[in-house]
Amino acid sequence: MKPTKVLALTAAFMLTVACLPVSGCAQDGGSEGETGTGGEGEPYRIGAVLSLTGTYAGLGIPEQRAIDLEVERINADGGINGRELVVIYEDDATDAAKSQAAAVRLIDEEGVLAIIGASGTGQTMAMRSDAERAGVPIVSMAGGSVITADFSEWVFQTPWPNRIVIPFVLEEMAAAGHTTVGLISDTGGYGVDGRDIVLATAADAGVTIVADETFNAGDTDMTSQLTKIRAAEPDAVLIWAAGKEAAIIARNARQLNMEQPLYGGSGIARQEFIDGAGEAAEGVRLGTGKILVPEAFGEGTEAYAVATDFIERYEAAYGTPPDIFAGHAYDAIGLIADALERLGSGDVTSEQVRDALEQTSGWVGIDGTFTYSATDHNGLTRDEMVMYVIEDGTWRLDR
Repeated sequence: MKPTKVLALTAAFMLTVACLPVSGCAQDGGSEGETGTGGEGEPYRIGAVLSLTGTYAGLGIPEQRAIDLEVERINADGGINGRELVVIYEDDATDAAKSQAAAVRLIDEEGVLAIIGASGTGQTMAMRSDAERAGVPIVSMAGGSVITADFSEWVFQTPWPNRIVIPFVLEEMAAAGHTTVGLISDTGGYGVDGRDIVLATAADAGVTIVADETFNAGDTDMTSQLTKIRAAEPDAVLIWAAGKEAAIIARNARQLNMEQPLYGGSGIARQEFIDGAGEAAEGVRLGTGKILVPEAFGEGTEAYAVATDFIERYEAAYGTPPDIFAGHAYDAIGLIADALERLGSGDVTSEQVRDALEQTSGWVGIDGTFTYSATDHNGLTRDEMVMYVIEDGTWRLDR
């Protein structure tokens, strides 16, 4: 079975439809041979490349849930400019080659106007050249700085990139008196990007990296790396990873009786980390966005209203609160919907969607208030960041 399904939710509330074969599913979409176009009155067709399996499944699943929820809401309210919104999913299995192949299929066979994704940095970067070739915009939900720092006019980003998050976390560590740090990062795109930024910015934050260890996706024991870190006697340990392996690191550190506090960033801001680490998650600190404790937005603000509305609907639908990855996806589909709405009800091209995305100004989402420009396709600042500590199996504002 191909890992593809089409979401075409209407006011009558239809469930996500799994399609086999794919070519028989999108009968109400664009015509073959018209890549990246949407004729007047036809549904808007958007692609989504997510890690629904593999080491980043803990990111991709909440992302898909958030997109499903928002498409249902949009279509129940009459769609966009009176037109239905359709999302065609591809699972890249946390594999860059599969992500690239998925993008090609969505562009060349499905004729999507834009692509949401990928969940991971390496997977996003693998899609870029084909998106640029076809002139189809990507709105990535991955946190690697390279995604928008290595600028492409076709690539946008919803999370705070490593270049914002890492200096924030390092400065918080230094303020807490942790000036010597042991780093452990994964060898995927997010971890490599993060490691480079940690090493480049640690001194400016008043931190010295005294140990630098890495691990691979799929590794099941990190005691060797942690033993080397412990020997360097750091004040604290910084985990920079986005996969399920981060929980193993916390458990291994507990098994080694390491007394150093553990820190991290957005990559561990998910329930999968807390569940996987168990008691070892207690006391872990991380810097990320405000959705985990929505009071951080400021009660009475527009951002608080947006976040709490989304949280209530997500919990009602799925029985669990959204994490930051669900927030990334809410923003991705919302930014595209906003761009389409501003384009009006006539024929729409991918280039017009790209231009409208770049003109986004003051759009209030979950990750922050987005203002893109011709030189900035991230649009966020460190003002969107807060520090958390995990206590009693949940997140608390650290201060």
